[in-house]
Order: sequence, then structure tokens, then C-alpha cells
Amino acid sequence: MSEPAMRVAVGQFHELSDEKLRFAAQIGVTGIQMNNPTLPGDTHWEEADIRRLVERVEAAGLTFEAIENVPTHFYNKAMLGLPGRDEQIENYCRTVRNVGRAGVPILGLHFMPNSVWRTERRAPGRGGAGNTRFEMAKVEAATKTEWRGFMPTTLGRADSMPVFDADDGIITADMMWDNYTYFMDAVLPVAEEAGVKIALHPDDPPVPMLGGVARIFKEPTDFKRAYARYADSPSWGLDLCLGCCSEMPGGADNVKDLITFFAPKGRIFYIHFRDVQGTVPDFIECFIGEGNFNPAEVMTLLWKNGFTGFLLDDHVPHMDDDTDWNHRGRAHAIGYMQGLLRMAELA
Repeated sequence: MSEPAMRVAVGQFHELSDEKLRFAAQIGVTGIQMNNPTLPGDTHWEEADIRRLVERVEAAGLTFEAIENVPTHFYNKAMLGLPGRDEQIENYCRTVRNVGRAGVPILGLHFMPNSVWRTERRAPGRGGAGNTRFEMAKVEAATKTEWRGFMPTTLGRADSMPVFDADDGIITADMMWDNYTYFMDAVLPVAEEAGVKIALHPDDPPVPMLGGVARIFKEPTDFKRAYARYADSPSWGLDLCLGCCSEMPGGADNVKDLITFFAPKGRIFYIHFRDVQGTVPDFIECFIGEGNFNPAEVMTLLWKNGFTGFLLDDHVPHMDDDTDWNHRGRAHAIGYMQGLLRMAELA
């Protein structure tokens, strides 16, 4: 039996180590993804530095599938429409070219100026495992200073991720859409020439606004709006985080909607296969199989709709005696995906 086009990778780490490469080989995946890898450069990344990562992965018998995210301070002014955005966009395009020259086919992108928010990092889940949780009521009750505690520190410098209150003014959805199209109009032609696919991640959490900054990829119609503008570009597509889709009002229906719309068009470049219980304004992440959607149904839906990318572990529960990277939680998620994938072949 030949290998299916769909496949499973290991990712969501910043530093490439021999241990991560051994973990990937031992658990039986074929590829690696890195999230915001730690590389030299304060405005862009160079080809040689990226290529060293690719060569190390390939020497281990694995495929370097994608890089997800550059540091937010590489393009925060572009996201916010601030003076200096053109210089940042030029540097982002340099990174895109260098990613392509180094042999990485996909660059993941989020358009959340103040990143992913969670109001609890170790909320108790099944068997006492630690899960992240978001409660909008806690955000609304917190001060502007306290909001920073809900934001991560791993995607860029804190000073590049703004929070605004009523006295500062806000960044509206119309402003964010203008900023997004200005950015993508410049980036996509470069990505096409470089042979790089730009994979858009949904907003997390998918609420209208956080910290005075609107969120514009919070429901299925938002992605369809962007696709309508960029349908002619083979470099525009999705890093479809199923957990983010499941967090949206409507839960599992969003997951099925986005798969059936985008997968047949070849516009899902890769998948974050995770889930949550509940939807905004209050949800908690969980193990695969105990969330809003039926994972077997979703895997079969991906297969039947022609998805040919890779599936990735993403946020996972923190199990007892786990590592900071959650090796145990990831092993559970990856094994679950591998079993579902073999099942889908028979559908």
C-alpha cells in the first residue's frame, strides 16, 4: 500500500534539537514544522540560517514541511498600519524569498497584532491534565496592565504587541482589513515568484476585539472574503487550525464548513488538529476526541475532500510528569491522528 498524500508531522517548537529529531523518528512521522524558529536577525531572516535548519532535518531522514510565523516585531507596523510598514513589508518579502531559496515550501502567517490570548494556562481537564482556557468575562474585568498577562511571550517582543483602551483609541475591523490587503497585495506576488505558500492562521480566540485591536479572521465568512480577493494566487491559503474553528460560535459546523469549502480548492496547506470544549466567549482546550467535533468524521471529511497536506499537533494538554513542550500530550495527539489517518484510507 502506498503512502497517502495526507501525512502527520511534529512541530510547534522554536529550537531544533537532536532530541526533537529523534522524537519525530521514533513516533513515526515524516516531517518537521517549526514555529517562529530562533534565528539571527531583527528585521528578517537570511537564507543561509534557514538552510542550515533544512539540511539538519533532511540529514535525519525527515522533510522540513513549513515554518509557522515570524516574530511579531518583523511586521507589527504592517499589521497596524503604522509609519514604517513599507520597510517592514519589504523585509518580510526578503524573508519570503529566503524561505523559498532555502527549500521551505510554506510560511505560516497570523494577522493578530496582539497575538493569542488565554485567561488560564493550566485549567484542570480530564484526569487533572492542564489545559488552556479563555473566558471573555475575565478579560472584560481585567485592567489594561493585566491584559498583558493573557498574552504569550514566544511570538515576539512584548513591545511589538499593543493593547489600547478607550483613551488610546482602537484599531477597527475596517482598518485591519485595509492593513491586511495592503500587506498581502505586496507579499503574494513575491511568494508566487519564490514558490512559497502563505498559510493564514485563524484568530485565536475568535472574538471581535481584544485589547482595542479588532480581529478579522474570526468566522468562516472572513476567510471566504479573503479568498474572494486572492483566489487567483496559488500562494494564498490556510493553516486551518481546527481548534480555532471549533472555538467560533457554531463549533463543529465551522470545521466542516471550512473543510468542504477550501479543501477541494487546494487552499488548505496544513492542519492544526486540535479541539476545545465550548465556544467563545468561554472555552477550554482538551484532548482530541472529547471536544466539539468528531475527529473520525473530520479526518474522513479531509480525505474525501482531497486534502493533501500535513496534519500537525498543536496546543495539547499538559499531562503529569510532562515536559515544558508536552511530549506526553503530543505523543497522544500524534498517535490519535495516525490511527485516524489509516482509518480514513478505508472510507
